Amino acid sequence: MPWIQVKLNATSENAEQISDMLMEETGALSVTFLDAKDVPIFEPLPGETRLWGETDIVALYDAETDMDLVIAQLKASTVLDDNFAYKVEQLEDKDWEREWMDNFHPMKFGERLWICPSWREIPEPDAVNVMLDPGLAFGTGTHATTALCLEWLESIDLKGKTVIDFGCGSGILAIAAIKLGAAKVVGIDIDPQAITASKDNAARNGVADQLELFLPQDQPENLVADVVVANILAAPLRELSSIITAHVAPGGVLAMSGVLDTQANDVASYYADNFTLDAIAEQQEWCRISGIKK
Repeated sequence: MPWIQVKLNATSENAEQISDMLMEETGALSVTFLDAKDVPIFEPLPGETRLWGETDIVALYDAETDMDLVIAQLKASTVLDDNFAYKVEQLEDKDWEREWMDNFHPMKFGERLWICPSWREIPEPDAVNVMLDPGLAFGTGTHATTALCLEWLESIDLKGKTVIDFGCGSGILAIAAIKLGAAKVVGIDIDPQAITASKDNAARNGVADQLELFLPQDQPENLVADVVVANILAAPLRELSSIITAHVAPGGVLAMSGVLDTQANDVASYYADNFTLDAIAEQQEWCRISGIKK
């Protein structure tokens, strides 16, 4: 079935009101917020939904909708200015699921590590292959921070090592560590959905028996590993620096990402006393901080 979409410009102040009006009064099937000016938003507070200063709103309707009536309702609304701009477009009928799947391809990290969606053929069967499908809101390797951590894990000797994935999300780093030779891996996350996602992905990759998963309040005391990787954000890397440091065994190694290039030196300063730090690695505007514990 073909669709019709209406695109309008909004602000962070009125976007939610416009969205409610589109859904409740005009019969929109879905409403999507898009960044009108390509301005990133980083680290919202817990429970906060932060929008861009200029936000495009896209509302989707079925092809039978009377769009003249919809536009008349928009013009009569008190939420929008009298001379608001809008654009109506007819969308061709597509297999949206297939189109979405076509956007995901196997990705290589370093010399031997691949992250592969389950519906794609494995490019190198003899390489280290992690099967991971996009889902929930956790990493699949497409983001620069995940890529930086995967490349780091692939570059070090993990054979027989213990690893902690601090903020495990999908479990992608933990699973990669196991497949790269780690003897035992622990994943920690504050989100129960992340624990579920990691558990499911580990089972799909046949490594569930080598991965232990904990919410922070449930993890064992004095948990220490040879290798710790933390792909979270700058604020928790600062706030939890003493906890993260304590997880790394003497002589062990640590890698952290989720840090912008403008934040990297500040975050690194929280670890400089306890680690001999490597040069900061950058990809796009994101950084990886790594080092050996003194």
